[in-house]
Amino acid sequence: MCRNLGSFDRILRLVVGLATALLAWTWGAGWPVLGPVLWVIAVILILTAAAGRCPAYRLFGLSTCPMKK
Repeated sequence: MCRNLGSFDRILRLVVGLATALLAWTWGAGWPVLGPVLWVIAVILILTAAAGRCPAYRLFGLSTCPMKK
């Protein structure tokens, strides 16, 4: 599978994923459903940022990665 995330998209996903993990850590403990949902979202965002690939982008044929010359 080819990379389909550009640098800005990867950084944005990482920042939002870390913010979501922090939110899950602080607020999620008191909510039995919200906490795990936030953790799942955070993990997905962080993993897609680290891998540089998004399965949803591939499904819809999108790419923010610059073309190789």
